[in-house]
Amino acid sequence: MKTFELNNKQTIPAVGFGVFMIPNDGPTYNATLTALKAGYRHIDTAAGYCNESDVGKAIKDSGIDRSEIFITSKLWLQDYGYENAKKGIETSMKLLGVDYIDLYLLHQACGDYFSAWRAMEDAYKKGLLKAIGVSNFYAHVLVNFVNTVEIKPMVNQVELHPYYTQEKALETMKYYDVIPEAWAPLGGGRYKPFEDEMLKGIAAKYNKSVGQVLLRWNVQRGVVAVPKSTHVERIKENIDIFDFELNEEEMKQISSLDMGYSGSGA
Repeated sequence: MKTFELNNKQTIPAVGFGVFMIPNDGPTYNATLTALKAGYRHIDTAAGYCNESDVGKAIKDSGIDRSEIFITSKLWLQDYGYENAKKGIETSMKLLGVDYIDLYLLHQACGDYFSAWRAMEDAYKKGLLKAIGVSNFYAHVLVNFVNTVEIKPMVNQVELHPYYTQEKALETMKYYDVIPEAWAPLGGGRYKPFEDEMLKGIAAKYNKSVGQVLLRWNVQRGVVAVPKSTHVERIKENIDIFDFELNEEEMKQISSLDMGYSGSGA
């Protein structure tokens, strides 16, 4: 598995398994266990997804050593503020059944997120969080944040796919040494990439699926991709992207799909 180096020298797997909108009490457990058996070593959840306990149970039952699995979770808005954030971190760790979390993110730039970040900084210094970052931070918000906080974020998880390439945002993250991470790397079901003739042509050339091409495109841009699926074959397919490489022209062709705005309403 390819990895990227964070600005604190920790490494993060280039492809993770996302569990957004997968129900707790069974479905998330089954999907996470399937992903781990398929070779994923990076699982992305959040307090707001309400399925951290299933993720933790699957990790425990997988039989894979905890040190080999990179766990990401996120602090939800209800836990913003310094004291609330401390409790939120503790709750996430308890639900996940771990004594540290590899990456913990502020879910959005809303409310008292600066105080919440201070609590995350303190937990980071104690080793409870091995890396800290943000999610859904627009470039101008990220710039202000980086220049205000003591410990700058290591990751910014935002919407990134060929229909919303966010090139300028990526330039900002690169300048501040913040690793970009993609939610909805396949477009979140709002577009029709699997019907695009250009994408189908590139996929056929490499004997890959359109989904694999889209994920490979993001990874080659230096972006961590976190696809989500509950289908066994798709879960296996989404991690199988490291035996081919898109050329420069193909990268440009895929980027030309950019609409310049998000279709998610986010």
